[in-house]
Amino acid sequence: MTAQTQWITNVRLEKGYIYENERIAGTSTEICHLKIEDGKIAEITQIAPEVNESQFFDAKQQLLLPSLRDMHIHIDKTYYGGPWKACTPITKGIFTRLEEERELLPKLLPTAQERAEKMIELYIKNGHTHIRTHCNVDPVIGLKNLEATVNALKKYEDVLTYDIVAFPQHGLLRSDSVQLIRDAMKNGATLVGGVDPATVDRNIEKSLNTIFEIAVEHDAGVDIHLHDPNTLGAFTFERMADYTREAGLTGKATISHGIALADLQGEELAEMAALLKENEIDVTTTIPINRKTIPVPALDGYGIPVSVGHDSLTDHWSPFGTGNTIQKIGTLAERFRMIDEYSLSSALKYATGGVTPLNKDGERVWPKIGDDATMMLVDATCSAEAIARRAMVQSLFFRGKKVKSKQNEMETMGL
Repeated sequence: MTAQTQWITNVRLEKGYIYENERIAGTSTEICHLKIEDGKIAEITQIAPEVNESQFFDAKQQLLLPSLRDMHIHIDKTYYGGPWKACTPITKGIFTRLEEERELLPKLLPTAQERAEKMIELYIKNGHTHIRTHCNVDPVIGLKNLEATVNALKKYEDVLTYDIVAFPQHGLLRSDSVQLIRDAMKNGATLVGGVDPATVDRNIEKSLNTIFEIAVEHDAGVDIHLHDPNTLGAFTFERMADYTREAGLTGKATISHGIALADLQGEELAEMAALLKENEIDVTTTIPINRKTIPVPALDGYGIPVSVGHDSLTDHWSPFGTGNTIQKIGTLAERFRMIDEYSLSSALKYATGGVTPLNKDGERVWPKIGDDATMMLVDATCSAEAIARRAMVQSLFFRGKKVKSKQNEMETMGL
């Protein structure tokens, strides 16, 4: 046995669905042992291996699930890790917050990296191995928030993967941030962002054209905040789809929030979903409850990949957010009355990049031999229970390695 070989024993794996009167009524599981080699699952067996204590981790019959992904967060500007501070009232819509940032971001900069690292630690504790963070790039803060974000995430490259969106929060055109975004793409950002080409930039065509032009220059994808409702939002989706196709970025474009999707119904929603699917545009949402929530189950039925994110973990935009994505999926399930075994189980995919242990026919599709051993153990008997009861993450593995808190490691070393 090589040094790269390890066993995770006594793991609970979902085996299939239990049917009553031709209806899924439960989930059957079995206790297995996983052999891990070079970060991948090499064997799944019910025969206990004969190895010494240094070569295995006892899962104690906890449930194994795919690890989580937060696909929309801002780790560069947060109050998290500092003293409590509620939000000020909004008087000018989004522009209230933009005005605040002119004074606030420079004040937060000295602790930006430290607070970003504390947020990453929380995400790891809650079972995440991928984060997509949007990072302010604007004349107020320049590339300084990006530098702090890159430095924070690089410390965790051995336990998670990440995307960094160069985000012109104050408007790509409105704040004259075009060159700054180009510079950000050369200094650690991996995706080109944007925000409301109509409401903020006041020029849908020029804004979208510039976003996609920069993305093509850097062989990158795009992720655009789109809050505009009703027909204005829908028209922006249509133009974004056109630019995605024309730029050759099919499969590399994301709509964040997509609030207008909640205003479309019937044939209008079906036609929009067909357009998004044709151009392989995915959607992220925070599952807002202070406004109409985009129709996640319907979009999923149309074949649109939907992912969840927290957006913030207490900042000047919102005092809410927990970094607990299992809890977020539970909220999604409640919002859409996903109360049966199958609906609850399938909801997991909105937090795992589409991965669930069982497919719709009840066949185990994860984990498989050859898969990355990137996964988590939770205190639950099945996926449905984990989501409905907001199960706690007990252990996290990244490419076969058990993830430990770097803060704890530094404290242990006296740093």
